[in-house]
Amino acid sequence: MNDYRAHWNKSREIVERVIVTGDLVLLTPTHLGSGDADGPTDMSLLLDPLTETRALLTGASVAGALRNYLREREYGYEAPLYPKQGSRSTVELLFGGERDNREGEQSALIVEDALSQAADIEVRDGVCIDPTTRTAMVEEERQGRKRGYKFDLELLQAGATFPLCFELLIPQGENQRLKAALARALQGLELGEVALGARKRRGYGECRVEKWRVMLYDLTTTEGLLAWLKSEQAGPAEGPHIADLLGVQPDESDQRSRFEIRATFRLEGSMLIRSGFAESDTGPDMVHLHSYRPGRAERVPVLPGTSLAGVVRHRALRIANTLAPNSKGQAVVEGMFGRSRTRDDQTLTASRVLVRETVIEGTRSLVQSRVKIDRFTGGAFPTALFTEQPIFGRPESRVTVELTLRNPQPHEIGLLLLVLKDLWTEDLPVGGESSVGRGRLAGVEADLVWRKPGSEQKWTLKQVDSRLEVAGDEKKFLEGYVQALKEELGGGAG
Repeated sequence: MNDYRAHWNKSREIVERVIVTGDLVLLTPTHLGSGDADGPTDMSLLLDPLTETRALLTGASVAGALRNYLREREYGYEAPLYPKQGSRSTVELLFGGERDNREGEQSALIVEDALSQAADIEVRDGVCIDPTTRTAMVEEERQGRKRGYKFDLELLQAGATFPLCFELLIPQGENQRLKAALARALQGLELGEVALGARKRRGYGECRVEKWRVMLYDLTTTEGLLAWLKSEQAGPAEGPHIADLLGVQPDESDQRSRFEIRATFRLEGSMLIRSGFAESDTGPDMVHLHSYRPGRAERVPVLPGTSLAGVVRHRALRIANTLAPNSKGQAVVEGMFGRSRTRDDQTLTASRVLVRETVIEGTRSLVQSRVKIDRFTGGAFPTALFTEQPIFGRPESRVTVELTLRNPQPHEIGLLLLVLKDLWTEDLPVGGESSVGRGRLAGVEADLVWRKPGSEQKWTLKQVDSRLEVAGDEKKFLEGYVQALKEELGGGAG
């Protein structure tokens, strides 16, 4: 009995509470799913059940994203569950122990749910492309179950805002450590390095907090305790940098290893990535995908990360199969881009290649009428007239391709460089109707960075007239990565 009472008489000795608020702005469309399969779309949004017009961002989703970000900063990508035995990490200090850790403590950070403003929703569709035929895969029946490869999902439009609120409980003797851990975690939202929702590795869910508000309550004083009980918020500290507001210097070390490609292209000709949903019943049959962006009055043409990732994956598979016409090439591609569900007994894996959704600048839209030709008569096919509205490039048109490969190996970098070469030289079209010349990109410049813990290597590519110039840290390494790919796959001509 004495032990029982002693256990419940223990106190965490909370001496200070820190409340941090900020407005989270979505930079790209975001899917916060409800898991309801009975909605009007295959993947519906999670809405406030009271109003049914405001999207709900749960505190569990925010806490999970921040915990994962802090863990990656501290240990790197795909680190073991318990990297350090016998020591309490920064992640455990702030968010408590893992679910399976019976010795773990309660989280020191309280994360509240957030409701958006009236939710503006856009609907997008997705489809699985057959890598052999490069056409959309149709529904199939396997083991008595139908499996569809086309789906649609609801997305919150970019620009939606969520008021976030965090409350940090600081026990005796942990003031600076906990504040530094909180600052390091929230820097992920401040820098836009934390994505939320589904399909984050394909450009959805990018977000940022541009301004923080911090209130400190000293619970060892009567005034501080009463102010916290009354929720008084007079004179909160405000600013763009959370570390300055908390008065700490967070640990800047970063154990993540990643290879980044940021390449700028010029659109040659036209591009058509179908939106799937017409603007009106009287508009063109097919329209290039447009989306809202913060600070833009109208929707702008975009290159979605889903389309770009599919194109890059298929070309990477084609290159790998050319160098190694066996399962080894496919294994390398699946190790980079994830394993899709091609067999019921196959374990799915997440992609290590992250692709961002970007805006296509400096274009114009034109409506074209086309007709299907009867191959036997050479005349127009009856009732086969249709209209399209692709975007057309100008000399000043620009589109940026951003790829990130986590935990890269030299041969994997070499494979991405070969895909970049095909994009650069207009050999790899993006979007639909590539057979009629759409989707060709011409390289302008590119920045390549391999970020490692404590160091980084950089290269810059520029197209000068008909000559490609390479500048950076020992440019011969780039050819070495391609050679590493050939050796990994057993040789072959590049």
